[in-house]
Amino acid sequence: MADRRLQVFYTVAKVLSFTKAAETLHMTQPAVTFQVKQLEEFFNTRLFDRTHNKITLTEAGKIVYDYAEKILDHYEKMNSEVRELTGEVTGSLLIGASTTIAEYMLPSLLGAFKKQFEDVNIRLQVGNTDAIVAMVENNMIDLGVVEAPVYNKNLEVEVCRLDEMVLIVPEGHPLSNRDKISVEDMRKYRYISREEGSGSRSVIDNYIREQGLSYSDLNVVMELGSPEAVKMAVESDVGIAIVSRTTIVKEMKLGTLKALPLDPPLTRPFSHVRQKHKFRHRAVGELLDFAVDYCKEKAVEQGFQLPTEEDMKKYTSRGQS
Repeated sequence: MADRRLQVFYTVAKVLSFTKAAETLHMTQPAVTFQVKQLEEFFNTRLFDRTHNKITLTEAGKIVYDYAEKILDHYEKMNSEVRELTGEVTGSLLIGASTTIAEYMLPSLLGAFKKQFEDVNIRLQVGNTDAIVAMVENNMIDLGVVEAPVYNKNLEVEVCRLDEMVLIVPEGHPLSNRDKISVEDMRKYRYISREEGSGSRSVIDNYIREQGLSYSDLNVVMELGSPEAVKMAVESDVGIAIVSRTTIVKEMKLGTLKALPLDPPLTRPFSHVRQKHKFRHRAVGELLDFAVDYCKEKAVEQGFQLPTEEDMKKYTSRGQS
């Protein structure tokens, strides 16, 4: 019901990119450009300055942006209050998830949620942890689910479980019979890493520094952008890698990979992230409550740790002075 032109303009103004706005809105770039042009024709003035592949808001654009933010927020509140009155849980939710969570945890979670709330439409954006946190900060998504600590005090962070990181090697590898492995032991072998910005990479880099070493001390032969690519490279004996235990259930059953506990152990949080002061319509609240409960229930089933109060302080801004 809210003016589509205003929604599209607001998204473009938020990210200052027609391409990124099109991806966020699941529209083609020409369709986004058309909607903005329609709004500019309505006001009979340019709302963006376009120079050298860069766009900025004009003075008129800044005014429209400020009012659009208020109008869209009021629309969400109106829609939620009416739905609350009638007992309906409907609407569209845009969720962002880091790669590991999107591939290995969310499909079953969202499937279970949809069975209970059939009228809620869910769209999923996948990116690394840094990208998802930035989307939450910029109000581009309703909820983010990420796999690394988040210390931004403007965001509400709920740790739902602790994930264990393990070293994976192919069957028959010289390390495959070890009970546990240290970073010092890993230095002798080719290592496969995730890309910069990945939640896994960030947690692993911090862990290596805590052991008195650095990323450059490893014999890195490849950086890859997804857990599946990393596992396939290890199975092909390209190198060894540290991955989430969540990602290797199938390979462990098939016997194509061997998982070795790290010494000392390495855990990281799986967390739900949202804007602290943003109005939350009912569908978001229902999804957040459902996701936290589901995540903790599955963690217990699969033998993962549940977070303590100390973990909440360690992995969120609650422990920051």
